[in-house]
Amino acid sequence: MERARWDASMKYNRIGRSGVQVSAIGLGTWNTFGVTVDKPMARRILFAAREAGVNFLDTADTYADGESILGEFLQECNRDDFVVATKLYFPTSSDANGRGLSRKHIFTSLHRSLKRLGADYIDLLQCHRFDTQTPLDETVMAMDDLVRQGKILYWGASRFSAEELVNCRDTAVSLGAHRPISNQFFYSLLERRIEQSTLPTCQSLGVGIIGYSPLAQGVLTGKYLSGPAAADSRAAHPAARKDMWHLHAGTETIVRQLQSLALDHGYSLSTMALAWCLRHAGISAVLTGASNPEQIRHNAEAADVQLSPELLARIDAVVNGTCGEDRLPARNPSPIDPLSQRSGALCN
Repeated sequence: MERARWDASMKYNRIGRSGVQVSAIGLGTWNTFGVTVDKPMARRILFAAREAGVNFLDTADTYADGESILGEFLQECNRDDFVVATKLYFPTSSDANGRGLSRKHIFTSLHRSLKRLGADYIDLLQCHRFDTQTPLDETVMAMDDLVRQGKILYWGASRFSAEELVNCRDTAVSLGAHRPISNQFFYSLLERRIEQSTLPTCQSLGVGIIGYSPLAQGVLTGKYLSGPAAADSRAAHPAARKDMWHLHAGTETIVRQLQSLALDHGYSLSTMALAWCLRHAGISAVLTGASNPEQIRHNAEAADVQLSPELLARIDAVVNGTCGEDRLPARNPSPIDPLSQRSGALCN
């Protein structure tokens, strides 16, 4: 097994108050590996990510072949060089216990993920959504037991509101259990609602935000401004396109203005967009997808970019008025069964 040779230009941050350090730019597998990216290309992307200093790899039990492809890659590397994160909650079977955050489903899903990843442990196990049907103390103690057994090192959340995070923290403290260290959430120039309460609450709790879709599913690369989506892009794939809610005529003017602003300052739009997300101390890392090795190499370059106050002010002027309330629109109103009729690969 070959050890990674980390790129000195990559920046590494601690996740919240924890001691673990992750690359500021992480690689996510949502709507790519096994969906728009086949296994040979996925391998090339993973090795390119390693060469660029990316040590943070994120997947989920419902991301098509994401865990299996990642597992094959890890067998060829030193697994301990990477911070591997996966998620659970959404339906993985039609069985009554094949979903949610019950102790039963958490243990079952974790063991299946470990098998697909070919790993003895997972660095960060995340609750893909909050489960209102399972007692919170049951979920917290299941995670605590897994930490104490060495099967996971840390646990976190995805799309938990400020109130839900506070309740998790308080429950963990009252039980003497390990606390969640992270919360994944949408965050980009086109999606800033977490700045209202989720982001400051996470900071006060010592929970690190892992921003996903920082390029708004590719919209903030500018590649969709010039015409129809390329055949190998996510927007051209029926399964992936369903979740590209930023890809509409209403964003075109804003994206064109942001692209012009980036070019005027010597950046690509994607570099500026990623660096903008990372400007905030509460953001531990951002997860980017990739369709080819060059994309992850280019994204990784944003880790060490610091935007000037003047540019940040001009960016705010362009996007001013696009932020809303902290809660995202309820695209999936049911807390337990949002994907009972959908593919789990469609939900980050």
